Amino acid sequence: MKFRHVPVLLQETIDSLNIMENGTYVDCTLGGGGHSREILKKLSGSGRLVGIDEDISAINAAKENLKEFKNVTYVCSNFYYVEEILKELKIDKVDGILMDLGVSSYQLDNPDRGFSYMKDAPLDMRMNRESSLSAYEVVNKYEREELYRVLKDYGEEKFANRIANSIVREREKGPVSTTLQLVDIIKKSVPLKFQRDGHPAKRTFQGIRIEVNKELKILDKALEDSVERLNMGGRISVITFHSLEDRIVKSKFRKLENPCTCPPNFPICVCNKKPVIKIINKKPIIPAQEEMEKNPRSKSSKLRTAEKI
Repeated sequence: MKFRHVPVLLQETIDSLNIMENGTYVDCTLGGGGHSREILKKLSGSGRLVGIDEDISAINAAKENLKEFKNVTYVCSNFYYVEEILKELKIDKVDGILMDLGVSSYQLDNPDRGFSYMKDAPLDMRMNRESSLSAYEVVNKYEREELYRVLKDYGEEKFANRIANSIVREREKGPVSTTLQLVDIIKKSVPLKFQRDGHPAKRTFQGIRIEVNKELKILDKALEDSVERLNMGGRISVITFHSLEDRIVKSKFRKLENPCTCPPNFPICVCNKKPVIKIINKKPIIPAQEEMEKNPRSKSSKLRTAEKI
């Protein structure tokens, strides 16, 4: 299956990075290279791009899609290790960092990957297929309370308790091994009147995917390390696709823009903690109506950008 991923908020993201032709940039979530291609078009021969992705299929696709560009370094790893990656490449500071936190169309549409609740496939959901934890382990081996936590905290599923109980009962008969098996369990657990507002399995699948790939823990550390690695005036742009991710980015940016820990009633700051960034767009940028119509998967995307000061 060909690797396909439509980059969302493409022009808005490129504009937000304020690209310098001789700068060094990092695409932390390379995918098929859609955003990276537009960055590379703006770079001169002395500019450089580092493309990171933990999915080897994405790396291979990007190498093919970007083969005319010679100033790209490909790294098959998780952007959790962005600091270590840059150290190994002997890059001290960079001028821009991009994170597109969505699951690629290729991963969603490829039945073998088990990300989609619309197609039958083995329960997997691993972005890095060499990882030991898969959706199968979460669904079949987590204790009921752990399962409830995943669905409630990461899926924000209001029927997390009922779904967790149903999964535990069902797996007593035998393993829950495919996506549509799990979808069937979820449908029986969610009242019909609540199934009209979207697919009833959406939030459960989101929660399990986040748990499998440790997405929120990775994001928090990666944001901190990325800002540390920016040159003065360098920018970090992050595209999120659900409220949990967006909340982390918003909170981290606010904390770095206003790190003062003095009590509110102090007349002056005595903690001497200085702002590290300035937030470029106070409200997130969202796709235009035309993009949402062309690419429905872009509807929930939000772009936030900050600049190192």
